[in-house]
Amino acid sequence: MQTIQIIALGKCKESYLREACREYEKRLSRFCRLQIVELEPVVLPQNPSEKEIAAALEKEGAELLRRIKGYIVAMCIEGKMLDSPGLAQKISMAASGGENGAVTFLIGSSYGLSPAVKQRADFRLSMSPMTFPHQLARVMLLEQIYRSYQITYGAKYHK
Repeated sequence: MQTIQIIALGKCKESYLREACREYEKRLSRFCRLQIVELEPVVLPQNPSEKEIAAALEKEGAELLRRIKGYIVAMCIEGKMLDSPGLAQKISMAASGGENGAVTFLIGSSYGLSPAVKQRADFRLSMSPMTFPHQLARVMLLEQIYRSYQITYGAKYHK
């Protein structure tokens, strides 16, 4: 069974979003071993300097890179946009790879991901040119992973 890991900086705070995450975690349990790891973002002052932001991203990035496995997908606005069948194809291709076909999705803090993380990623994925709250992005990612498995297995969920 394929392992899908989501490593996110920050917790899912809103109860309705946590509930949505739990629903997709339950649905995905039939298709993969899902692991969600929440890391604490570096605390920055109210108006951080570029240097403080860069240092925080570097520290967060080092922690992310210690935990990755398999095919690495960095979630970033400058990444490539895929349709749902395209994401399903990426996940399916990774399933035939090493480390039990593991896929790790990385969601950065409010300042994004460090350059080192983006460089290490096998793929950079953008959900949209729009900006979403990180908690909502996690729900959207879980739904798209679930949809990917539905597409792969020919279920009626994806229309």
